Amino acid sequence: MEKLKVLVVDDDREIVDSIAIFLRADGYEIEKAYNGLEALDIVMTHTIHLIILDIMMPELDGIKTLLKLRESRNIPVILLSAKSEDADKILGLTAGADDYVTKPFNPSELVARVKSQLRRYTQLGAMQKTAAQIVIRGLSLDTESKSVMVDGEAVRLTPLEYKILELLCRHPGKVFSTEEIYRQVWNDDIVSDNAIAVHVRHIREKIEINPKEPRYLKVVWGVGYKIERSE
Repeated sequence: MEKLKVLVVDDDREIVDSIAIFLRADGYEIEKAYNGLEALDIVMTHTIHLIILDIMMPELDGIKTLLKLRESRNIPVILLSAKSEDADKILGLTAGADDYVTKPFNPSELVARVKSQLRRYTQLGAMQKTAAQIVIRGLSLDTESKSVMVDGEAVRLTPLEYKILELLCRHPGKVFSTEEIYRQVWNDDIVSDNAIAVHVRHIREKIEINPKEPRYLKVVWGVGYKIERSE
């Protein structure tokens, strides 16, 4: 069975080496990079299943690297940062990160987050499937390839964005509370309180013609989120 491969990116070589030791002890293969340009080159030439990406780096910082990565890859990304302010976390999530860890961090917690993200990434089909395709007007999800089309145009979503959208689309008209989405998508409590709102906004920007007047993904104020039923 192929080992899962994690790319660790940080300009501090001691941090990279330290993270690599803990992840190798858990059975992961490791690739290393020390700036964003090196990281992008490795992603384009190697099979990578998850990236741990520092924000503050020379050559190309973590946010710009992530934005470039999301043009062609949907693999999970955990950001590392010395900054703990909510604004920085939201910036990272909006750019397409799946999780955010503040330095200094507990290595065991980082490994747990890696396992959690890889479990979701490799088992996106873990929710019960009722059909290979879900079609709601012009919105189409292929639950086998995890791809999304809107009015015939392909839409790129991150793994978490896709899983949130699939959950809602499997139950059109049903309102899911924040707690329900956490339970079914994250399955843990280590995500920022703002995470769902950020992901929903990002999904809307990708699937809606006018995100301010959405056709599909609706907010039910004070209750939660839903996908509007077919007309």
